[in-house]
Amino acid sequence: MAVVTTRSTPVYTPYTPPHEWNIDYPHLMLRAKAVKYKHGDVKLRDKILTSTDVVGHFAGLPIIAQVVNSVNKQKISRNVLDKVLGIHPDAKLPEYHTNHLRKRLSKLKGINVPAPIPAGRTRGKVALFATCYGNVNEPDIGEDLVTVFEHNKIHVTIAEKEQCCGMPKLELGDLDSVEKAKNANIPVLLKLVDEGWDIIAPVPSCALMFKQELPLIFPDDQDVLKVSQAIFDPFEYLMIRHKDGKLNIQFKQSLGKVAYHVACHQRVQKIGMKTRDVLQLIPDTEVKSIERCSGHDGTYAVKSEFHKTAMKIGRPVVNQVKQFNADHYGSDCAMAGHHIENGLDNGQKPEHPITLLRKAYGL
Repeated sequence: MAVVTTRSTPVYTPYTPPHEWNIDYPHLMLRAKAVKYKHGDVKLRDKILTSTDVVGHFAGLPIIAQVVNSVNKQKISRNVLDKVLGIHPDAKLPEYHTNHLRKRLSKLKGINVPAPIPAGRTRGKVALFATCYGNVNEPDIGEDLVTVFEHNKIHVTIAEKEQCCGMPKLELGDLDSVEKAKNANIPVLLKLVDEGWDIIAPVPSCALMFKQELPLIFPDDQDVLKVSQAIFDPFEYLMIRHKDGKLNIQFKQSLGKVAYHVACHQRVQKIGMKTRDVLQLIPDTEVKSIERCSGHDGTYAVKSEFHKTAMKIGRPVVNQVKQFNADHYGSDCAMAGHHIENGLDNGQKPEHPITLLRKAYGL
């Protein structure tokens, strides 16, 4: 940490790059979390919430999924979760599906595809990193992505196997678990990259993990660096191809007014607002971009001690959606979309941008 000395008093300066003192404040806080974790300063609840693979596997089992989803909707049960685990009764919890995305897309694995059509730095065929959330909680998003990409003559397969990208454990400060996830995922993804596949992650946090966080933690791991250069946000990928004339812009349905929340973990990728740019190609569609934190922040919004603050942080986003009188609203971060839904409290459901694009194509 850089220190500026004023007289005899050292002044710590939490300024983020680019700045003459060049302090990356978010990663400084992650270092502090890692120290706390090493000293055992972590709640059981937080370990459970960040164990997405384990929770998702258990909660996504037949019968168990129905029970979990039912419990999540019952006030009495939620009050018990509040007292026992510190999960706020008013926080929206994700649903769990037994018909996982990986099960739905199993036919894509190992298929022979025609010669792909490259465009820009895209190679025209992608391997989907389903993500633990996209696999168990909202598999429809992954199905919509495959439909849209195949409509644009982009061949899609799904990674043979995967674990959580490690972002939840990173934010907990559990670096050992981050390394274990890296060791499980990178060899699988590297094999795909070497076979000519680009990698797509539909959740911004997962794309960011592979693009930025893992290379920062493991700067000497050439396999990590190679994968980081081959992973894309879905709309980043589509916009690159559009600039080369390879995006289908024959839309059959307008979307009207779309309130689009720009996810924080997408903004930090520094790719620009590619989702907005693609949606604006749809005729008779007005897109309002909202560049504010939704307040969800991974597991922050579901915790009893932070939920009210999370709702307060997200209030300006909710107000902008209301004022815009949007026909559709959503975020690339599906969890942020549901946090906005919680604030709206009017029955209108969020729609992922890739789902909106599928609607516009009439697919």
